[in-house]
Amino acid sequence: MALQVISKRKFQINELNEMIPLFAELHSLAKKQPGYISRETLRSLDHHGEFFVVSRWDTADDWKRWMHKTERRETQGKLDSLIGEKTFYEMFESLSL
Repeated sequence: MALQVISKRKFQINELNEMIPLFAELHSLAKKQPGYISRETLRSLDHHGEFFVVSRWDTADDWKRWMHKTERRETQGKLDSLIGEKTFYEMFESLSL
C-alpha cells in the first residue's frame, strides 16, 4: 500500500517566483528516486502563503532514503532559508474502510 507524505510550508507570497525553481528542482530529483510515485502541490485558499505538497511513495523506507539524499537536503535547505521557516513533514497511510 502506498505511503503519502504531506510537506507543509508557509511563506510570503512575494517569494513565490524565487521558490518555483526550487520546487521544480526537488520534484525533478524526487522523480528519479526508487519508490517515487507522484506529487501534487496545493495552495491554501484559507491561509495566505501556506502550501502543501502531497507526495506518494511505495514504502516508508523509500521516503526515508529520499529524505537523507544530499541533493534533497541541499535544495531543501535553500528553500527553508528563503522562506525563513522549516518545512514540516508527516507520513500517512491509506486505510481501506
